[in-house]
Amino acid sequence: MLQNYIKITLRTFWKNKLFSGLNIVGLGIGMAAVWLMALYVFDELSFDRFHAKADRIVRVVQYIQWSGGNIKLAPTSAPFAPALKNDYPEVEKTVRFNPEGGGQITYNDKKIDVNDIFFTDPSVFEVFTYPFLYGDPASALTKPQSIVLTKSVAQNLFGDPQKAIGKVVLFSNNFPNTVTGVMEDVPTNSHLHFHALRSFPTNYTSGWQNSELFTYLLLNEGSDSKTLEAKMPGFFQKYLKKELGDVDYRIELQPLTSIHLNSHLDYEIGANGSARTVSIFSVVAALILVIACINYVNLYTARSLKRTREVGVRKAIGSFRQQLVGQFLGESMIMTFVAGLVSTGLISIALPYFNQLADKQLSIDSLPNTFLIISGLSLAVGALSGLYPALLLSGYRPVAALRGQSGDQSGSLFFKKSLVVFQFVATIALIACSGIVYRQLNYVMHKDLGFNKEQVLTFHISSQETRLRVEALKEALTRNQLIESASAASNPIGNNNIGGNGMFFEQNGAISANTQAVQKFTVDPDFLKTMEIKLVSGRNFSESFKSDLTDAVLVNETLVKQLGWTNPIGKRVKYYTDNQKNTAEARVVGVVKDFHTYSLQHKIEPLVLQLPAPADKDNLYVRIQPAKVTEALAYIRSTYRTFDPANTLDFHFLDENFSKQYKAEQKQGEILLTFTILAVIIACLGLFGLTAFAAEQRTKEIGVRKVLGASVANIVLLLSKDFLKLVMIAIIIASPLAWYAMNQWLQSFEYKQPPAWWVFALAGFLSLVVALLTVCFQSIKAALTDPVKSLRSE
Repeated sequence: MLQNYIKITLRTFWKNKLFSGLNIVGLGIGMAAVWLMALYVFDELSFDRFHAKADRIVRVVQYIQWSGGNIKLAPTSAPFAPALKNDYPEVEKTVRFNPEGGGQITYNDKKIDVNDIFFTDPSVFEVFTYPFLYGDPASALTKPQSIVLTKSVAQNLFGDPQKAIGKVVLFSNNFPNTVTGVMEDVPTNSHLHFHALRSFPTNYTSGWQNSELFTYLLLNEGSDSKTLEAKMPGFFQKYLKKELGDVDYRIELQPLTSIHLNSHLDYEIGANGSARTVSIFSVVAALILVIACINYVNLYTARSLKRTREVGVRKAIGSFRQQLVGQFLGESMIMTFVAGLVSTGLISIALPYFNQLADKQLSIDSLPNTFLIISGLSLAVGALSGLYPALLLSGYRPVAALRGQSGDQSGSLFFKKSLVVFQFVATIALIACSGIVYRQLNYVMHKDLGFNKEQVLTFHISSQETRLRVEALKEALTRNQLIESASAASNPIGNNNIGGNGMFFEQNGAISANTQAVQKFTVDPDFLKTMEIKLVSGRNFSESFKSDLTDAVLVNETLVKQLGWTNPIGKRVKYYTDNQKNTAEARVVGVVKDFHTYSLQHKIEPLVLQLPAPADKDNLYVRIQPAKVTEALAYIRSTYRTFDPANTLDFHFLDENFSKQYKAEQKQGEILLTFTILAVIIACLGLFGLTAFAAEQRTKEIGVRKVLGASVANIVLLLSKDFLKLVMIAIIIASPLAWYAMNQWLQSFEYKQPPAWWVFALAGFLSLVVALLTVCFQSIKAALTDPVKSLRSE
């Protein structure tokens, strides 16, 4: 019996090659999409789970809100860790990371730039799981000026990583570090990415408001992070209230495994993923598979009219309904098994491109028991998509079926139309969402940032000696007409890492007792000119006023508005000058027009500009002639070499700095567009098949109409109008759904363009055109058929 079913199934597939092929290709694409997304989702969910104690590790973050503003800080200050360890018995160990340990590493005549190096505590290897290749993790960072290299860095420097132990490497300021260990490279599924770890200086500390490092706690077994978090208001009262004053302050303890997908605070240690994105992509992949299954259901039920006599014969000779259901479900599962094989081939071809698109390193076996899961998916898809056609076919009455009659099909027809509408609702919504994503990314890439980012490059000055000679370097650069202007500053903007400080501001004639969190940025007097930033009132910094170095500040419009200053010029600002809480006062000498130091996911924060100390002039901004970029870069390199022959330059254009902050959104947009195209292809395959079948069913009618004088256009309209009505209904349903989804996605941007009506109209128009082309292909083919052949057809 089983052998007979298989033979019949294979003959049915061969007899209906077009429809079988459409189903197999559609299901194969749908299963491949789900497979790819399963690999992606599993990788995103696996972040930081390789640490043996991951379930006990939490990160300390801060939420501060005051009248007129708020800040959500991923970093904390140095005193947090020892205070938490001392005051709360639930804390077993603490670890701090400061990402400012990178630079150029030199060993003999070998030099490499390694910017992602962290300062950290000796306890790091007791809390986190970083396997050692050489050295003792227990003592590797107990002494100052020690460094642990990852395997890749050790190989670059020494060839053989084992030879690194005990060697002394130098950083660009000739600061020596002894290599005390070599560890495996950090896995890609970690929110902490580094290539080396350095020990903190002895007795390292800072002020409570100097949030510059990241604090992690290892809790005792059995301790609950939420219970401990509930005790944190006492921590604020004891240590921070006298520093911050009357603010709404909250400490959160983030579980390590939730940081990558759920933490999007200010000054994150790296780019995180998004739980929302994972959910959206999972839904999109599932929609593609559902669309493919709908194709199967529609085409199979449409073809069922050809198999009514077969069902009647089987029932007449004694077949039970459950046997017929088993036969048709078996056909469905065989088809999905073949589709599974097709999806395997598609995955092998598509995975390298998908990895490039998603910036991942996935492989087919990245998901545990991959092939077992895909086999299960094939069976489930086969059972679910084949169940309705099986029940429909097996339900025909024997006498009517033997006459070729399938009974009342109104319910089935409505169901099929509903499925087609669902297909195009999903497809149109995806097209509209892709359009909104593209429009928003185009907006953030071209929005006025308050300065001219074009043709401005930045580079880091590694040498301390060169920093002290920055003015001479600027003068040497601007002698050439290729260089329009140059300026020194403490940070390159656009990297989302300016940092914040607490400062005291004058209110009602007196300095406030409470600090306000602001961005602090040190720039020289040429910064406004180089960046083409407008001065709203007052004056710029000036070399003519020596006191400007300590006694003058510029502020932005946002700070003036938040403080309610009507005449900001001359207002006093008090700030800390060191970790011992010594303070100095300065006066506001100018107000600059608001400009973005961060990407447009972040709102413009209150900003204070100060002149940098000579040693802090470690980043140079250079505006170059737009038409001669190559020549300008060559000139900058050659000129810089005369000041610092030991170090090489690493250029970064400002527009690229800002662009890379939208990398995640760009990847999302590209993946969404890819899946949208797949959805359109699958929906069109189903529409193509249904149109072909409709044309086949109405062959004689078409012949009669042509004999009576119907034109090709009349026949095309006859076969197309019903399908196009369904697409129109889908447009009406899909537009509000897509509008709601995109409004939610846009919430991650502080500056955004609301969804425009014409995007949804365009999505509907495109889907209508695609559907019309798909339907017309088969309709025209049927319309051009010789009417004599049509009238002779059975």
